Amino acid sequence: MITIILCFIKFYMKALYIVLSLLFISCGGKQEKTVPTVKKLSESVYASVTIQPDSLYEAHAVVNGILERNLVDEGALVNKNTPLMHITNSTSALTSENALLSLQLSTNNYQGSSNLLKEIKEDIETAELTLKNDSVNFKRQENLWSQNIGSKIEYDTKKLAYQRTKNQLKVLYNKFYRTKKELETQAKQAQNTYKSSKINTDEYTVTSKINGKVYALYKNTGEIVTTMEPLASVGSATDFIIEMLVDEVDIVKIEKGQKALITLDAYSSEVFEARITKIYPQKDSRSQTFKIEALFITTPKKLYPGLSGEGNIIIAEKNNALIIPKEYLLNGNSVITNNGVVQVVTGLQNLNEVEILKGIGAETEIIKPE
Repeated sequence: MITIILCFIKFYMKALYIVLSLLFISCGGKQEKTVPTVKKLSESVYASVTIQPDSLYEAHAVVNGILERNLVDEGALVNKNTPLMHITNSTSALTSENALLSLQLSTNNYQGSSNLLKEIKEDIETAELTLKNDSVNFKRQENLWSQNIGSKIEYDTKKLAYQRTKNQLKVLYNKFYRTKKELETQAKQAQNTYKSSKINTDEYTVTSKINGKVYALYKNTGEIVTTMEPLASVGSATDFIIEMLVDEVDIVKIEKGQKALITLDAYSSEVFEARITKIYPQKDSRSQTFKIEALFITTPKKLYPGLSGEGNIIIAEKNNALIIPKEYLLNGNSVITNNGVVQVVTGLQNLNEVEILKGIGAETEIIKPE
């Protein structure tokens, strides 16, 4: 009984295979057919593209205030340290003016014609003359006293006057050097304070950090300026970089030095070659993409910040690859031939084509699945 059942199953399967094969072959004549081609194939990764000037940065003020005026226009070419805008602040101006007055006063006290040191020096000269006179009188009285001429009171008086003048001169010398040191220190402190206030005043003029072009001005005259808000956008006038966003599933395939083919919306009929120069390691959590940068090998005639387009980064290339259209691939690993379904091994692939490594040959006719 089991033998009869097994024979029936084998007969049924064979008959079903014959029917399906005849049905497949009969329908095959109505389906599209092709044969593999041998040519160069490139596998690439897609990226969205935005053009930005090289060294692009946003200029900020280092102090708060009010924008007095913009010193350049948008689109202006500037050199490094070119003033871009000036900010006013009355407090800073008053501080600087007071520092200047303090500097002038301290300098005059130290070096001026009526300075304190001159007064002390005149006192010293007077004390030196007095000491010289008291010294002569004391010596004369001392000689007389040694000869028992004169009184003891006269001798002591002359001696005391000499000692007093001598001590007074010593005090004046100490006062002179101490005052000189104090005035010198005060003058230096005033000078440093003025320099500091001058630096703060200079910081109210925002200057360019590079040679380039002013692409945007964000504030108008009279508006409040803070250190948190950008005032201008400045970048290179001649060199541009290509910012590309790559999906996280493809970033591991990207290497520096790989070639990219760039199409821009502004140049829809042209393809530009570029080379990958930088890969940013941090993923953007919002877009789930990684940013990479590239430089043009062939540069468009005109470029502007913000131009957008698409890029294909070549991650692999192969000459003489056996290629079929992707639409002829069944379930990712099979093709339909005149003899039925055949499994294949695929290699490189792009958006439209796929390489066949094993399973069919260049002469094999394949049928497009419905």
